[in-house]
Amino acid sequence: MKKLTLLIILSTILILPFSKVRAQEVIKKKGYSLTFESNFAALDPKLKKRLIETFFIVYPKLAKEYNPNTLKAVTFFVDTAYKGVAATSNGKVTYSSIWMVKHPEDIDVVTHEVMHIVQDYGRSVGPGWLTEGIADFARSKFGIDNAGAKWALPELKPEHTYKNSYRITARFFTWIEKKVKPGTIKAVDASLRDHTYTADIWAKLTGKDLDGLWADYVKNPQL
Repeated sequence: MKKLTLLIILSTILILPFSKVRAQEVIKKKGYSLTFESNFAALDPKLKKRLIETFFIVYPKLAKEYNPNTLKAVTFFVDTAYKGVAATSNGKVTYSSIWMVKHPEDIDVVTHEVMHIVQDYGRSVGPGWLTEGIADFARSKFGIDNAGAKWALPELKPEHTYKNSYRITARFFTWIEKKVKPGTIKAVDASLRDHTYTADIWAKLTGKDLDGLWADYVKNPQL
């Protein structure tokens, strides 16, 4: 009976789709630990290496700039079941294997996602567009190969608003840093993390509220 049970277990393992097998590797460097998991058997080893290298290049820089108390241990999971691009929760970044195959050049998706770990806003008092705008602002500033992914901050268009989020908001934030007051976005990020953020912070930091800053941006949007 024991032999029969063992045979059944072994048979079950053998017929499981190979893509369901979850490989795991732990890499430690620069005081940080990255656990790399994947159930994608066809993951290009060169791409895996780039994902790992990008983490160890950008994460310490983001931590130093924004949040030295950020997590020291992070997990990456390349998942065949995930249908989005990438998502981050509780120190774990899940990447879509489909996205990886179609866009292997988009290595700075890592930079955007691990910035979310650094942000660590918890139950944020700020709007979602602000969180994503800051993450793409960080990608623009600290990304290692945005050009290779043909990723860039978009030129201003009439239909844009600062609430559009992601790259549109990130370009506005870049303009604030260059044309209004350096360090503004870092201060806003800190206020979101310690839950003191209110819309008044923009006027306190720059002398104008968001609508006033946007109006100035529209008049002269060059970076």
